[in-house]
Amino acid sequence: MKRKGITDKEAIKRVNNANLAFPDALVINYTGLIKGLELPDPKDCHVLAAAIKTNANIIVTNNIKDFPKEYLSSYGLSAKTADDFLTDIIDLNPKQATKAFKEMVLNRRNPDLDEFELLDILTKRRLTYTANYLHS
Repeated sequence: MKRKGITDKEAIKRVNNANLAFPDALVINYTGLIKGLELPDPKDCHVLAAAIKTNANIIVTNNIKDFPKEYLSSYGLSAKTADDFLTDIIDLNPKQATKAFKEMVLNRRNPDLDEFELLDILTKRRLTYTANYLHS
């Protein structure tokens, strides 16, 4: 988070909030798998190791090029961009997803944003398909 200009205090706060919101998302005891993995960027091997450890099906990353399709498939995995993943999730139940998005807009504070401002933020964060899907 340092490269995004976030202070250590804010980073710790975000990690703690994520752990509270998603207690089952913390992966442990996966480091032993890292050594046997080979990816174009060795710094990404921890992601693959954690996915293998949890028997995940998908790695969600905007760094698709560093997760070769054939290599991932040997572990029963595939990689998707965040935009493709969210669009797939929305497609499972578009009515519920649209309802959840509208509730998020209504509950958004600090700053208070309308639907179009929030859709614009999604687009700026490379969630173009997601924003278009929610807008339609």
